[in-house]
Amino acid sequence: MKQITGADLFVKALKEEGVGTLFAYPGGQAIDLFNALYGDKEIDVILPRHEQGLIHAADGYARSTGKVGVCLVTGGPGATNLVTGIATANYDSVPLVCFTGQVPTYLIGNDAFQEVDIVGITRSICKYAVMVRKREDLAETMKKAFYIAKTGKPGVVVVDLPKDVQTAYGSGFYPKEIMVRGYRPGTSVHMGQLNKALDILNHAAKPVFLIGGGVKIAHANKEMAQLAELTGVPVITTIMGKGAILTS
Repeated sequence: MKQITGADLFVKALKEEGVGTLFAYPGGQAIDLFNALYGDKEIDVILPRHEQGLIHAADGYARSTGKVGVCLVTGGPGATNLVTGIATANYDSVPLVCFTGQVPTYLIGNDAFQEVDIVGITRSICKYAVMVRKREDLAETMKKAFYIAKTGKPGVVVVDLPKDVQTAYGSGFYPKEIMVRGYRPGTSVHMGQLNKALDILNHAAKPVFLIGGGVKIAHANKEMAQLAELTGVPVITTIMGKGAILTS
């Protein structure tokens, strides 16, 4: 297989993941990624006026389309400008993948110009944060990022890309599937928990359904409405649960 740069693999990976819209703001540590994107006809790059506006736009895009929101910024202040948006989206279980530029790996830890430990900063406010330290790990890491962001309880994944990883040549292979050790999101109903909930509901003196955004994330709007009508149990919602079922 032809050897390509990490930046070219980055663009290829976005296409493989079905990304048609990218919210991005250029900067020195991400300029090679923008060069690879330049002239591409399949990915629509949305340029904001500020990184903070960028991530909130990506958040809104994900909420309205049901797709993974994707953003790209440079390192240092570009990356730190994403922090509020990362926390907002993650707490609301919105699937986002945020790519940040970073100084070359050989400068990390040397207080290089605009070097910021964005992985350390965002680790507690996102679902997963990682720095790609080797070119050969880029494809697997990007595949893992999208998989983690959109499966199970959706959330935000931050991927930090050092400049030398972006420019290094390597394989153009991008995996179709990936297995993440220790990460096995449930995809089926746990009948034991369901029966336990039913028993509690049957013995409740004044039952009420408090529904949240998980109903919408699971596309269980119709089923939730049917359950409420069948049982006659009153329904209240959290902020994220508003609109989950129709009310008359």
